[in-house]
Amino acid sequence: MDRGRSLKDDGGVRLQINELRKLSETCGSNTIFEPQSSPENRESSAESISSASVVRAPEKKLTLFALRLSIFEKSATGLGTLGFIWATVVLLGGFAITLDETDFWFITVILLIEGTRIFSRSHELEWQHQATWSITDAGINSFRAVRSSSHILIRAVKKIFYPLSLIRKQTQNTREIAQVDRSQVGRWNQARAPTRTWIPSDVPLLPYGQWVFLSRNISKVLYWLQLLSATACVVLSSMKLIKHNYGEVQKGDTDKRNRQSALNIFYALALAEALLFLMEKAYWEYKVIYCKLLEEVNRECEFGPTGIISIKRFFYDAYSRCVVGSIFDGLKMDIVTFAMDLLASNSPDEQLIGARILRQFAISERYSDDTLQKIGINLSAVERLVEMLNWKDPQEEEIRKSAAEVLSKLVGKKQNCLRVAGIPGAMESISSLLQTNRSSGGGADEIGEKNLILDHVNYSFWTFNHLGLLILKKLACDHDNCGKIGNTRGLLPKIIDFTHAGEKLLRDENVAPSQILTVKRSLQLVKMLTSTTGATGKHLRKEISEVVFTISNIRYILIYGEKHPMLQKLSIEILTNLALEEEATERIGGTGGVLKELFNIFLNQEMPERQNLVRRAAGEALAMLALESRANCHRILKLQALERLVEALEDPLLRVNAARILRNLCTYSGAECFYQLKGVIAAAPTVLKTIMSEENKLQEVMVGLAAQVFKHMTSEESSIMFDRAGIKEEELAKALVQILQKYYHPSAKVPRIRRFAIELAIWMMHDKAKNVYIFNGLGMEKELEGVLETTAELESFNIFSGTVGLSRHSTTIHSLVETALKLLRES
Repeated sequence: MDRGRSLKDDGGVRLQINELRKLSETCGSNTIFEPQSSPENRESSAESISSASVVRAPEKKLTLFALRLSIFEKSATGLGTLGFIWATVVLLGGFAITLDETDFWFITVILLIEGTRIFSRSHELEWQHQATWSITDAGINSFRAVRSSSHILIRAVKKIFYPLSLIRKQTQNTREIAQVDRSQVGRWNQARAPTRTWIPSDVPLLPYGQWVFLSRNISKVLYWLQLLSATACVVLSSMKLIKHNYGEVQKGDTDKRNRQSALNIFYALALAEALLFLMEKAYWEYKVIYCKLLEEVNRECEFGPTGIISIKRFFYDAYSRCVVGSIFDGLKMDIVTFAMDLLASNSPDEQLIGARILRQFAISERYSDDTLQKIGINLSAVERLVEMLNWKDPQEEEIRKSAAEVLSKLVGKKQNCLRVAGIPGAMESISSLLQTNRSSGGGADEIGEKNLILDHVNYSFWTFNHLGLLILKKLACDHDNCGKIGNTRGLLPKIIDFTHAGEKLLRDENVAPSQILTVKRSLQLVKMLTSTTGATGKHLRKEISEVVFTISNIRYILIYGEKHPMLQKLSIEILTNLALEEEATERIGGTGGVLKELFNIFLNQEMPERQNLVRRAAGEALAMLALESRANCHRILKLQALERLVEALEDPLLRVNAARILRNLCTYSGAECFYQLKGVIAAAPTVLKTIMSEENKLQEVMVGLAAQVFKHMTSEESSIMFDRAGIKEEELAKALVQILQKYYHPSAKVPRIRRFAIELAIWMMHDKAKNVYIFNGLGMEKELEGVLETTAELESFNIFSGTVGLSRHSTTIHSLVETALKLLRES
């Protein structure tokens, strides 16, 4: 048991490590300290072009089968029509007087049999349609089929029952009005439910029709009636064709000879029609019963046990089109379009069938691409799916869930994502999927609905929460959609509520994966919203930071979430993004325990390898929170972490962010903290060695830290530090000149390295006069003049939101160059 549990834990650890690595690869090595190109083109993985081969639609087997059946049917019908005309016009019209009594009655019986078969056939499909409905609707649906089969009777009786129907209709309306007056809440989602009243054409003549007229039974009766009539027709026609007992034909009796030929033709037509019909039925039985064609297509469509009803409905519709119209009309049908048509129906059964089909095809690897493409270009279908998200009646739970799953797949494509978000009320409909335990807002009108929700303990609230968050997460890949999410009333507090995870949830080894998934998706969504650029991003960060639960929820994850490094990393990145705004920075620093927990994560050497990315993220968050915030710098200094930060400069994992934090502490703590920061002097040897041996980002942050660290030293102390590092000042001066030569043009990867190099050179020239001569000898003046000619806005900011610079440096790079040139020239 212990070994099994350890294997399970190891598997979970590996999974979390892989997730963190994937996230790191996706985000790249860039941070908010460097500009990121095209931040708004965040495409979901579903946007990638599929290289899968084209898969033939399985329903084409059914449409082809319907075509072949319709050929038999129309051929038989044509022969039957011809036989009827032949019998009435030629035989009964031309030879009625001279026909033998046996022939007359044979013809009459055959015509009656054929009429019965044609009548049965013409309405069998409709009854087969009715057989696919739920049994609870059998009475009404069966009556509708009877009504369509006997229009004359209904029209005759309609006048009798019309006054009664009006009285019943008025009584029904009066009851409904009284019911609404008695209760504002009523049935769940009663506002959407259509008012059902009888209209004259729908009055059931047989109140107990659901027991008498079951669609399946009537369909079987009609089926066997057709077989019997066709068989009888074959027997009777064969008897006459074999015996030829039409009476004796005398020589020269042309009339009797013509009558005999006419009878042969009629019986042959009747026999051919009946045989064609029997061949059709035999072909039907072979394909449907023996070959199990419907089950085969259902299996290929991956519909499952309940899918056979959907397959039957599609086939009967295709067959009806082939029979009623052109035989090729059924070939134009496809099951996705058929399902979208069913969504628009007012029948819950048809809506459920359509939703099931679309859901199964949308989640299928084989059919999802084509299905989502067809749905995406059908705006009415998309609007219907969005509308279904608001259907909260427990009886419509499966329809609502299927619609949500289809939309969650649909918005994975950017063009569909824009279409869905552009539908009026779409965000409100998606918001209705989210049901939180704590009420973050809402009016009194929501109280009744929430009480009703609690009454339905079997309702899949967590499933809808997951789907709602997933849809919003995919929508948030687009910059404009982020703004719409933020502007939807009550949506942001709902999302923040899902980030709540207490100690019991985070430390429970047997916690349900769905609960962790909910927290994860909500954090991912909040992170995407807070990383939005421009005015929209600024507004979202302000709104999110003002929700009182945002930072406290994150604090719990930092304190108790050591078993869930993915949740911790997402939480820390949210703090980093929020820190782009000054007010949010102060809120985060002022929330008790947040800075302390970030330091515990960042400097904890005992944390396992799987949390290295979490530690790196914590360092970046601390650097952001210390940037231009004197209050947070003071809070950090009170944590007595300065010495540990200096030691972290030796750690390859931590040194970049440790250098950023130390630089910000030195820069923004103020003069009153000068002596508290004296301990930073101990970092000088490490900083000097790194400048001389490293390059790119690490070299940039170390040069920037050196420019601040040496300001806390006297000239004698700086000389001692150079000796401890084993580096001469001439060597450092040469390295700074080489940096300016290497980065003749500003680099997006290290946008501040030229500024930091000039700041350090200015300090060195102020520190010792000899350094001025060293820089002159190395050609520093020429390099500085080159900087003046190549300066860019890129070098003017501390941080970036996408390609937009934030936190502009108080001193321009032009001013720094002018100061350095002045020192060089005065010498």
